[in-house]
Amino acid sequence: MLRRITIAGILALICATPAAAASWFELNFGLSGPRYDAYAPLCDDPGVLRQISSKFAHKEGEFWNSNLEILGIDRVREAAFRPWAEQAIPRRFCSGVARISDGRKHVVHYSILETGGFLGVSWGVEWCVVGLDRNWAYNPACRMARP
Repeated sequence: MLRRITIAGILALICATPAAAASWFELNFGLSGPRYDAYAPLCDDPGVLRQISSKFAHKEGEFWNSNLEILGIDRVREAAFRPWAEQAIPRRFCSGVARISDGRKHVVHYSILETGGFLGVSWGVEWCVVGLDRNWAYNPACRMARP
């Protein structure tokens, strides 16, 4: 009898704790949630821009046998933040003008996802450079990369 009372007391204490942000386990395995914190870096965050430049150079060199690189991204602006339902993964949609190593400038559209990083542990970036979307992943003219 004492054992049942003790177990009931422990369960009552566990259930009475205040709600908190989702843990790493909940974010990655969809338990009872997910609950998002709506954390996505700003559009002009140096880490975001560096990741876009790095992935662009890798894609061009690895898949298209090209030495094109993004030298910088200017005129960065936010297009939307969480434009869809509250339950959707929080995304920040941005655009800017990329200076490419061949001397040309191209519009780049990108979104920063709260759980889009490696194994969903941190934020990640999806991007498209207008005119250089060679595999047409976001066709037509990177329209599918925008909100």
